[in-house]
Amino acid sequence: MDRLFHAMGAVSALVAVAAGAFGAHGLKARLSPEMLAVFETGARYQMYHALALLAAAWAVARWPGAAAEWAGWLFLAGTVLFSGSLYALAFTGVRWLGAVTPLGGVAFLAGWAALAWAAARG
Repeated sequence: MDRLFHAMGAVSALVAVAAGAFGAHGLKARLSPEMLAVFETGARYQMYHALALLAAAWAVARWPGAAAEWAGWLFLAGTVLFSGSLYALAFTGVRWLGAVTPLGGVAFLAGWAALAWAAARG
């Protein structure tokens, strides 16, 4: 599981860097400043949680158990829900997609709590 989370974290970081560069250079003329800020928030939180996935991979190897594995899955789910909904909102302008974003935020918070639990119990 540690290798899977490590690989997913590395791929997610790659996508976050690409999204950030695309937002900074390719979307300025295509999105409103408000939607560009939404897109950039998605890229920023994707990078934060790509690093969190790497931490979860390390935790799975260091402190095997369900809590560390849950942390990795929650960070992955949070990235899809939080960053994915913000990317979709920025491109489509469909406002209800913003209602999905907090679910990703909850997954991020739960992932951090699970990682803390793994460390405390490890």
